[in-house]
Amino acid sequence: MSSFSKPRLADAPCPDPCPDAVEALERRLTEYLPIDQVRQVRRAYEIGARAHEGQLRKSGEAYITHPVAVASLLADLRLDAETLCAAILHDALEDTPLPRSEIEREFSPTVAELVDGVTKLDKLHFRDRQEAAAESFRKMMLAMARDLRVILIKLADRLHNMRTLDAMAAESRRRIARETLEIYAPIAQRLGMNKFKAELQDLGFRALYPKRHAVISRRIASQPVMRREALATVEAQLAQRLAQEQLTHTLVSRVKSPWSIYTKMKQEHKSLDQVLDVFGFRIVVPEVMQCYHALGAVHSVYKPLEGRFRDFIAIPKANGYQSLHTVLFGPYGAPVEVQIRTEEMDQVAERGVAAHWLYKSAGSGSSAAQTRAQDWIRNLMDTQQAAGSSLEFLDNVKVDLFPDEVYLFTPQGDIMALPRNATALDFAYAVHTDVGNHAVAARVDKKLVPLRTKLTSGQSVEIITAPSASPGPQWLEYVVSSKARTAIRHFLKRLEHEDAVDLGHRMLDRALEAMESSLDRVPADRIEQLLADLRYRRLEELLADIALGNRMPAQVARMMVNGQDDLPLTDAELPVSPTERIMITGNERGVLSFAACCHPIPGDEIMGYLSAGKGVVVHRMDCPNVAEYRKFPERCVPMAWDRSVEGDYRVILRIEVENKPGVLAQVAAAVAESNSNIDAVEYRERDLTVSVMEFSIEVRHRKHLADVIRRIRRLGVVHGVQRV
Repeated sequence: MSSFSKPRLADAPCPDPCPDAVEALERRLTEYLPIDQVRQVRRAYEIGARAHEGQLRKSGEAYITHPVAVASLLADLRLDAETLCAAILHDALEDTPLPRSEIEREFSPTVAELVDGVTKLDKLHFRDRQEAAAESFRKMMLAMARDLRVILIKLADRLHNMRTLDAMAAESRRRIARETLEIYAPIAQRLGMNKFKAELQDLGFRALYPKRHAVISRRIASQPVMRREALATVEAQLAQRLAQEQLTHTLVSRVKSPWSIYTKMKQEHKSLDQVLDVFGFRIVVPEVMQCYHALGAVHSVYKPLEGRFRDFIAIPKANGYQSLHTVLFGPYGAPVEVQIRTEEMDQVAERGVAAHWLYKSAGSGSSAAQTRAQDWIRNLMDTQQAAGSSLEFLDNVKVDLFPDEVYLFTPQGDIMALPRNATALDFAYAVHTDVGNHAVAARVDKKLVPLRTKLTSGQSVEIITAPSASPGPQWLEYVVSSKARTAIRHFLKRLEHEDAVDLGHRMLDRALEAMESSLDRVPADRIEQLLADLRYRRLEELLADIALGNRMPAQVARMMVNGQDDLPLTDAELPVSPTERIMITGNERGVLSFAACCHPIPGDEIMGYLSAGKGVVVHRMDCPNVAEYRKFPERCVPMAWDRSVEGDYRVILRIEVENKPGVLAQVAAAVAESNSNIDAVEYRERDLTVSVMEFSIEVRHRKHLADVIRRIRRLGVVHGVQRV
């Protein structure tokens, strides 16, 4: 260890690369923070400026200007001093020698925790940029679950980066813009921070599609004079009517952003000229009852469009947003959207979870937006626990960030919000994971419907369950919510693991029987030693690896019995005789696959071949590849079909037919009459008189296949049928 210690960064004299910005920030803070807390923020700036000394942004500015700008954005939201200190130091752990311990010493463990939550992970630990970004995102969301302020700092950080994106290379601009539109803007929307969301969307759209953004912006700016005059007339008439009703109000016109117009064009497949409701109005009144009073006044001036009224006051959005939305039939037939809400609702609509943050800090409890955000985050944490990887977790979050929701009623009258296009199965998992796992059908408005039925707002939904029901792989196609998708994947993975353990157990038992032993007769301490040597935590992991082909059962058996595996296998240790075959049902998920070279089906004489990572690949005994596989007897697994086999199995039929119109239809009809599905059809050979086609069909067993072949051969146009 060195005989002297390095001076603390906090003790060094501080340069002042952006005095004007810091003074403006301090003036802003003195409006709502005590002077001692303002000094604390100033101290954070001094430490940050010293830590970032000599570092420049791509634009050539001193790096500290970026953290100060981030803190200023959060000051506009009137956030607390801890958040502002963390915002100024948010890049210090990642980009400077400043240690976390010094942040804790100078400020508090909370500030250090906030800074660490925003800090990205080292990319050197990961295979590629995508994996590093996904893992850093997971880390940030976990920190966000502990303290919501982490995501507020991150959103402000992203917003300032987007404002200064022009200094980046073109490829980096596109990557950051896409990430902003896919993840950060939807998160801002989910947290109710519409002001942040709107700017992130606009900046992201401009960076990703600059030409499209420019065209739409120019078109908005050059709206026909007639439409502008019409809107002026609408504004004057609405204001006059509200005054007549003696309603205290604020009436402001608004213009849809280029991004919202662009997304509407894509979703509704409309041209720019067809998107008419570009302009709208917002009415802000003091009290809730006055919102409905104002709605009546507005409808008395212009007729509302049917089906376009939404009451988000009675049923708030998932992010806490509240407002009345109506669309009026304006002059010249142009629709005019009007939003009506209270002053408090307007603040929440703009700031979301950041609204009234200081009141929350003072101990008055969380706002409705903050409570809803916490509920969403808790669901995210449930998702991440079941997710197999960071990339899967990130995909699940993307799925869950829907801009629109449907509002549904339980049989008890409770309201549930689900993503757009949600199905009855999504509803079942939203109620409870166990309800989803055992769902068989649903009653929507008292009518029996399948689980894949899409739901619409206002419907009453009841889920019908059965103890024997369980998820299947096809269920993943029925759901859109991340909770449902994660729960189904988790269930299927668990089943695959159980099936692998069961098959591995049977394979090891057969190998031990060949050595005149059994798993019960192997001493427990020897099994424990074996697991330690092979680096397995539990016996189940070893058994699963055997089924997956990563361990040879005969070698594991010898290690259990003799404690060695470096000697060649004896005849007695080779796989068991065909009379002692392992029985399979075909449903051993994840550990059995059926060879594409011979397509075995129930009733065929079969064998298994252990392939590392793939598990057991099942072949027909008459497969041409079996002779090669027998050169490796330690990998061959004697198998046979169990009596309780169910399901459909793929078979390839080569059919020689006359080359004339309508032949394909005749053959397809014969297959259909045999209750078999056709997967694919391919012409192999064709001349003037004869065609050779290959049909990929599904059959249940050899008897079913024989019936299909018999029906095809009866056709007069068929010359021959052969199983490939």
